[in-house]
Amino acid sequence: MAKVLGKTSILSACDHSQKKNKKGGGSLYSRRIPGICFKEDRFTSLKMKSMALRCDFNGQRVVYLERKIVDTRRFLQVPLKVQLNQIRTGLIGKTPKWWETGLQPNMKEVTSAQDLVDALFDAGYKLVILDFYSPACGGCKALFPKTCQLAKMNPDSQFLQVNYEEHKSMCYSLNVHVLPFFRFYRGAQGRLCQFSCTNATIQKFKNALAKHTTDQCSLGPAKGLDEKELLALAANKDLSFTYKPKPVQPNPYRVPAKKDILVSKTCLNPKESEGKTLVGAGG
Repeated sequence: MAKVLGKTSILSACDHSQKKNKKGGGSLYSRRIPGICFKEDRFTSLKMKSMALRCDFNGQRVVYLERKIVDTRRFLQVPLKVQLNQIRTGLIGKTPKWWETGLQPNMKEVTSAQDLVDALFDAGYKLVILDFYSPACGGCKALFPKTCQLAKMNPDSQFLQVNYEEHKSMCYSLNVHVLPFFRFYRGAQGRLCQFSCTNATIQKFKNALAKHTTDQCSLGPAKGLDEKELLALAANKDLSFTYKPKPVQPNPYRVPAKKDILVSKTCLNPKESEGKTLVGAGG
């Protein structure tokens, strides 16, 4: 291998695969090295050439070499389309964000209001935890590793992540104004609790998990969001979400109110009511 000697750019030439000098027959330079080329103009006189050829370093001939100046600007001028294609094809590695590292199989990113509603309905009797976060929130970033750890410890629960920066309008409709913010849902019971939690008050999150992760019987289909929240999402023009209110069915076992009882008593004797009306009219 060739070695660089100080600032004079003198490299020791290998004895094998050397090329012969046409004039003197001696070894003038070694095999081509990437990024390095010879410039014979540096040898201005025969005396310098003879000194270079007679100079020995560890028993090897040395010659003057000069590095090529590579224009790196042409490598940096890459079109934007080419860079995007390289990213799509995986040629350039994409560094994951902090809210993407450490994700568990039971953690999912919410993409829209319809996706949120469908995820709550499809969860069935599972415990669902809504995690509202922001990429610019320091408290969310500090709490996220512990959230991933708790998700790993509770594989039967479903964790849904809602990016506040991407879904601000949806968060306003759901009355979420503090971050990080959590909501717990389960089956037909709907929303169980909601609270704001930080890294210092992580015990609040653990207590809620211990309370609501126990096996509970929930009759009926999953409720998901409240009726008011569904109507608020449907009324929001920024969201492509449609919702039709369910028709209210009368309850046959409903206890009649006092007004209904009084009306029914007055209508028991129609003759008395007719007489009263006639007397009133005649008077």
